[in-house]
Amino acid sequence: MNPMSSPMALTDAAAVVLGTADARAKAEASRAAARRWRAGEIAAVGAAAAPERPARPPRPELKLPRDMPKRRGAGTNETRVALLHAVAHIELNAIDLAWDIVARFASPELPREFFDDWVRVGDDEAKHFLLLAARLEALGAAYGDLPAHDGLWQAAQETRHDLLARLAIVPIVLEARGLDVTPTMIARFDRLGDGESAAVLRIIYADEIGHVAAGRRWFEWLCARRGLAPVETWRALVRKHFRGALKPPFNNAARAEAGFAAEYYAAQARTNMD
Repeated sequence: MNPMSSPMALTDAAAVVLGTADARAKAEASRAAARRWRAGEIAAVGAAAAPERPARPPRPELKLPRDMPKRRGAGTNETRVALLHAVAHIELNAIDLAWDIVARFASPELPREFFDDWVRVGDDEAKHFLLLAARLEALGAAYGDLPAHDGLWQAAQETRHDLLARLAIVPIVLEARGLDVTPTMIARFDRLGDGESAAVLRIIYADEIGHVAAGRRWFEWLCARRGLAPVETWRALVRKHFRGALKPPFNNAARAEAGFAAEYYAAQARTNMD
């Protein structure tokens, strides 16, 4: 039986995405699942079940963040490829992170709108990866040509036990960090005369504001269900589960657009999360 044929629960579709190793095929499976969910061809959410790790292609070689090579040669084609490859790797991880939320934390207590949001996120991340893969190809490269780090999936493993912890760390720490650094990358590509790459990053930046907003919205929704104070709870979860410090400068305007108020993170940054 074709795994994408009907009838299929959303968690089954998530399992297909998570179980697909080839990067382009994973992105295409993500987009296909999102289309079927929006069209009503997938109606039921299904039961929670997620693999320990998603399937991944044999390349890129995964290294510890400290072992990643330093980028050199500002303005060279090699540097542009390295930057785009790093973002493509983040977006591939983000496809799996979105569908892992669906597969791992599926519950009848969660409203349909929760799944609508994370299906949209998974669709967006797949779109981003495919756009970046096309830019790499135009520059004579491909995803997998360079090593990459495994830090994003380490964050997923750290928070696999609790949806509240996952929402605290992945969308409203890691994706919020993307809002901080992406404008600088866009400006860099503009200076290099690479308007095509800058345009792709602008699409990603605009979509990621919505992703941070979704993470923050459902984090606060779940805090309300559990009778928890959102700001204090987020700070405690970040201290417990996030390895490292929250590093300014912050893109306060974009974070505010996502509803992620500075009261969450400003004090932690000053105290280095102590």
